[in-house]
Amino acid sequence: MKNTNAAPAQNESPLVLLQSHIERVFVGKEEVVQDALACLLAGGHLLIEDVPGVGKTTLALSLAKSTGCTFQRIQFTSDMMPSDILGVSVLNPKSQEFEFRQGPVFHQVILADELNRATPRTQSALLESMNERQVTLDNKTLSLPNPFFVVATQNPHEHHGTFPLPESQLDRFMMRLSIGYPDAASEKAILAMGIEHEAVRQIPASLTSEDLLKWMEEVRRVRVASVVDDYLLSLVQATRVAERVEVGVSPRGAIALRKAAQARALLQGRDHVTPDDIKRLAVPVLAHRLIFSSDQIADLRAQSERIIGGLLQTLAVPL
Repeated sequence: MKNTNAAPAQNESPLVLLQSHIERVFVGKEEVVQDALACLLAGGHLLIEDVPGVGKTTLALSLAKSTGCTFQRIQFTSDMMPSDILGVSVLNPKSQEFEFRQGPVFHQVILADELNRATPRTQSALLESMNERQVTLDNKTLSLPNPFFVVATQNPHEHHGTFPLPESQLDRFMMRLSIGYPDAASEKAILAMGIEHEAVRQIPASLTSEDLLKWMEEVRRVRVASVVDDYLLSLVQATRVAERVEVGVSPRGAIALRKAAQARALLQGRDHVTPDDIKRLAVPVLAHRLIFSSDQIADLRAQSERIIGGLLQTLAVPL
């Protein structure tokens, strides 16, 4: 197991230090941390489907605090209204004018906890903000902070009183991840450390939000060779003719995979994307974008991940 208390080497890049910084409080899940950071650097949003208690809030909070971003957790419930997220105009009794009170969405990192417990109307209010990066109320358009990163969660096993996100809305998320239980050694370390949310709130920032924006600009400069683009597109196009798939990956999904691969390359200290970056991120970026025919509705998540994995096995990897 990685020694989470070891001091990082002084010659490591800021992004390596950032990942190590997060792994000190989010123990034993290096790949999850790297995928989440890649999603953040690529300017996407993250959906985490997992059971309660595996560290979803800790991951989102540590991402915010380590990058110097503001953080807000929103607990979604069935009686929540769009104004509870976006904000509302209230009458000032002194001036007799309406004043806009910003909702919790006006933070840089948002944890949308149990998003599928809210009604479709409320879900749409958040998803529109994610897509447009702005809020329009009372004929006024207000920009959301930059960076703006949503980490939404939902429990894949408890469906009573929930409103599952439609496939077209799942497409708003760049990645879908599961955290999973830690291994025995990591769980023992977590017990010994006694990590609590309040302690995570106190961790110092490894970067500032301004630094983060500069690194997000660097992602765009990571080179993608034509042969790698061809490999990516062959995978995306193969999903559109795959057996049992009614609707394959859209061009937006292809763009998301390309951006995520650029971010992963940057995190690993490279100025170019490799086919391995595409292979590593294909499942978290593409699997939730597949829409199945009506006779294939059982166990859709497992099916979609198997299909993406199977297509990767059949495609020749460029050298």
